[in-house]
Amino acid sequence: MKVRDFLLERYFAKYEFTVEHMLSPSDCETMGMEDLLSGSDSEVLDLWRNLKLSYTEARGHPLLLKEIASRTGVTSEEVLEINPEEGIFLTMNALLDQDDHAVILSPSYQSLYEIPKSLGCEVTRWYLKKENGSWRLDIPFLEGAVRENTRLVVLNFPHNPTGFLPSLDELTEVLDFCAKKGIFVFSDEMYRGLEYDSEKRLPSVPELYKKSAALGGLSKTYGLPGLRTGWITSRDPWLLDRVASLKDYTTICASAPSEILAIAALRRGDELAGRCRAIVIENLHRARKFFLDRSDRFEWFEPRGGSTAFPRLLGNQSVKDFCENAVKERSLMILPDFVFDVDWNHFRIGMGRKNFPEALEVLGEFLEG
Repeated sequence: MKVRDFLLERYFAKYEFTVEHMLSPSDCETMGMEDLLSGSDSEVLDLWRNLKLSYTEARGHPLLLKEIASRTGVTSEEVLEINPEEGIFLTMNALLDQDDHAVILSPSYQSLYEIPKSLGCEVTRWYLKKENGSWRLDIPFLEGAVRENTRLVVLNFPHNPTGFLPSLDELTEVLDFCAKKGIFVFSDEMYRGLEYDSEKRLPSVPELYKKSAALGGLSKTYGLPGLRTGWITSRDPWLLDRVASLKDYTTICASAPSEILAIAALRRGDELAGRCRAIVIENLHRARKFFLDRSDRFEWFEPRGGSTAFPRLLGNQSVKDFCENAVKERSLMILPDFVFDVDWNHFRIGMGRKNFPEALEVLGEFLEG
């Protein structure tokens, strides 16, 4: 298989560690290892002190699988530990064959549609609609896009980059339609737990629909991207077995220290997620005011969850030039929409870090010239 360059990751590789200010990260404020362990229980501390740097169990540490299951509505046997990006790659390879058709909620993280393309699949991008400064789910488009060879529908809620979150009724309508057509659903849930209103948090898709798999991880909601720990959950035993077999050709098993730190994180999961959510919500208030106060320059689209939003640059200047000038003139990295394969003059902002106000201030200075 051959894949083209990953536009978003290449953009980050170019600027992430060289600029002074980041306005567009997707992750949330992280914490030190000692801070994580200092709040852990005695069992975790014993595991850490007695850790041996040997191979780990291919499907994941049993205690880690138990913690993941408790947060995703499945059993431990319905969880497979993976690296988050690896989970997309392996699951797509397990599910899809050449000439299958996939419908991908868009704009989206590139691997969600690029991997199916690289496997020889036909791909239909299912774009969110824009209505009066809000994002909307276009269910009639999905119903019209499905073909006889449609094998997969890909969802992502809370959505990256827009922050869109549907209602439970909307999600149920989508899943009922997929069930009627016998279509498998892959649900990217990396931002689950960062909903601004916890009462509107959706169940994990495998809780609602058996013919599905969900991707989760510690990078976004828990602010621990450096652990490189994620999971696939599914009530389909064939799929998990197949993904586990394919994993033998990638990572084989996880990092032993990361597994213990991941157990520590999930045992404090409500605390860590609450901490990240509070940072996002505080920064959301700042972002909303900043962009609405400059409505002659930007169109603000209100997010409902996750750590990102996707405003639009108004006027004749291309957002690509706008972002490149911000780097050159203010050492400020802003993520343009072409990395999501759209040309809408939008850009992504990331509200999960404590230094967001400083980056926003630099943007204001840049706008003033």
